[in-house]
Amino acid sequence: MSTLDDLPPVRGALQRNAPLAPLSWFRTGGAADALFTPADEDDLARFLARCPADVPVTVIGLGSNLLVRDGGVRGVVIRLGKAFQDIAVEPGSRVRAGAGAPDVKVARAAAEAGVAGLSFLRGIPGTIGGALRMNGGAYGGETSDVLASARSLDRAGNARVWTNAEMGFAYRHCGAPEDVVFVEAIFAGRPGDPQAILAEMNAITESRSATQPVNTRTGGSTFRNPDGDKAWRLIDAAGCRGLRVGGAQVSEMHCNFLIAHPGATSADVEALGEEVRRRVRETSGVDLHWEIRRIGEPAPA
Repeated sequence: MSTLDDLPPVRGALQRNAPLAPLSWFRTGGAADALFTPADEDDLARFLARCPADVPVTVIGLGSNLLVRDGGVRGVVIRLGKAFQDIAVEPGSRVRAGAGAPDVKVARAAAEAGVAGLSFLRGIPGTIGGALRMNGGAYGGETSDVLASARSLDRAGNARVWTNAEMGFAYRHCGAPEDVVFVEAIFAGRPGDPQAILAEMNAITESRSATQPVNTRTGGSTFRNPDGDKAWRLIDAAGCRGLRVGGAQVSEMHCNFLIAHPGATSADVEALGEEVRRRVRETSGVDLHWEIRRIGEPAPA
């Protein structure tokens, strides 16, 4: 059984027993055995190629759609930093973006360059890597609508370029293997008027502020929308608006958002989510599925 002492040398930052709560928008959860921020793609590829196969590897982004359990995460957590945040507008209304680039910055760069079709990214508070992994979408658009190709590294450090069709996109789903680490994407937009695109983005910003608890410790949409319905409507119909478990609460503003009040634990948030699922199943017969990604282990009893 390999240990962290068997990890290969890196040029980036490798921190042992790294707290992950500050990296999650819930601000809850335990530590990672190790947190690796690669210096660049070559550093990441060499690390993946030399990291023992029995050491778990988990990739995170901005932590906006993430719940880190209180017992922490075993193995290595990889977080793509500034080296993976480049954004470039290319001929033909194409936008090349690193997987660590925030979605909102990609949307803004596209708008300023007169590239239409990417405004929906303004409504996704994550990174391009997360958008690729879960076919992120909002306000009538999703990643599969505009992705031309994506580049990744596998667990052996080998690079691969994926076409849109090869990504196996479905609603909030990507068919690429879980151990694939996306490093870059190319989006195919279309020519547009910068002012009109910026106006569309401003409308998205105003809508989010008016309907979502954007200034709270939350993880965004908690559950996927079931076919033909909305998760928030089912949650509200089940009487869960404002429901609390410990320091966690269902948002009064938007029922598909869970809020972690000061003192809340990840166990509170997860228990609240499961209670919401139970009540919705009991009242409507619908089994809600988590959209928030949950990683790590519960705290020891």
